[in-house]
Amino acid sequence: MQDVSTQEDIDRESKRVINALYGDVSDFRVNETFQIPEKGPREAWDVQVNFMLNALKYTVDLEIQEKEGHVTSARLIDTMTPL
Repeated sequence: MQDVSTQEDIDRESKRVINALYGDVSDFRVNETFQIPEKGPREAWDVQVNFMLNALKYTVDLEIQEKEGHVTSARLIDTMTPL
């Protein structure tokens, strides 16, 4: 696996993880990105993504390690029917 250190890396790895967990999704986008820890040397990324699947909008939170891009946490935050 590759290191995840740029926004392009974050986008690529987030999309790969969501496709592995949920299958083929549409309207994928990275909503927010924060470094972990907030202060000091960065070890990981906290990434919130949104996507559509089966007419539902999903929001998922991912923790992606900067070194080698391992995902240590994937958590469903919200599922809703768009207006």
